[in-house]
Amino acid sequence: MTATLNETTLDAPVDVRFTAAGTPLAVRYDGRVWAVAAEPVHWFERDSWWATRRTAPVDVGNVVDIEHWRLQVRLSSASALRTFELRRDPLSEQWLLESITDN
Repeated sequence: MTATLNETTLDAPVDVRFTAAGTPLAVRYDGRVWAVAAEPVHWFERDSWWATRRTAPVDVGNVVDIEHWRLQVRLSSASALRTFELRRDPLSEQWLLESITDN
């Protein structure tokens, strides 16, 4: 699957390689490895648990913070930058590629 500019939500599973400090280093998507080429932006959003009606077992930990990264990536030093937005839901270890835009 290759993304186009008009796609807003992909929700495609991706593999993310992190540095020892926990910063994304590279993303494997669509059979290719995209290297992070600029300082990433990291933030959290609160899940609308009242709307999704998720329940969680007692003592499971944080079930409302959705983790996000905005990464500028490229395939090689000669290729154009693209922006990937990644998301990880609170009870999941799987990163999802939410969107791709050209810079």
